[in-house]
Amino acid sequence: MDVQAYLSDRSELLNGQLQTLLPPSSTPPEALHQAMRHLVFPGGKRLRPALAMAAAEAVGAGAEAALPVAAAVELIHTYSLIHDDLPCMDDDTERRGRPTVHVQFGEALAVLAGDALLALAFESLAAAAEQASAGPAARALRDVARAAGSLGLVGGQVDDLSFDRESPDFAAVEAVHERKTAALIQASVVAGARLGGASDEAVADLERFGRDLGVAFQIVDDLLDEGDDGACSALRVLGVSAARQKAAGLLDAALGLIENWGDRAEPLRELARFAVRRDR
Repeated sequence: MDVQAYLSDRSELLNGQLQTLLPPSSTPPEALHQAMRHLVFPGGKRLRPALAMAAAEAVGAGAEAALPVAAAVELIHTYSLIHDDLPCMDDDTERRGRPTVHVQFGEALAVLAGDALLALAFESLAAAAEQASAGPAARALRDVARAAGSLGLVGGQVDDLSFDRESPDFAAVEAVHERKTAALIQASVVAGARLGGASDEAVADLERFGRDLGVAFQIVDDLLDEGDDGACSALRVLGVSAARQKAAGLLDAALGLIENWGDRAEPLRELARFAVRRDR
């Protein structure tokens, strides 16, 4: 399977959905809507939405079934990047090859643009409940909300900011990675599968799959950011060789959970391999 072609095809589907959801940049207040769109288009790898669509396909549905989840997780991911880049967080000046939102539009508008993207994500999920079975759609909304909140992404960011670099311990690093990164990847897979009609057994497997894949993905990020002296890093705690082994072991464990799912799960398997074996 050509992973890049799959990502490109699914990105095209996603972009159509995002264009429908996001107000045009000419809609008042224009500056806010320009700031909201600044990082959404052209976007990054679109891995999380692709995983959501691949999970729906893995349980026998079409990729389109997961589009509300795919759009929601991409909007949440982008909001988190906007806020992470702020001077009070990581104070970054460039993202996705362009100035960060606070550099381009100012700090106040960056905060508000992130807030608006988060609200729009849940508008996308709420719309799914009007078009699909209410039970799975409601559970998908809950999965994504939990991943984005204090027990997931936001809580992980808080602990990342206060991480004790003087006593590094991999269990503590992993706890941050599980929430700051893996929670949204796990929710992408699980919620996408729910909208695809997944059974309870499939959801249970995908919960573990998404968690292991998400932690492995972040370990690879740590390895790729080798020059970054961040405190909460698997590289800092384990070293290069052990960190690579840990990521490879988590990938193997994730793939083992869907090993017998047949050809329809091959895109999900290939995306997992791509996520952990990438070089950038």
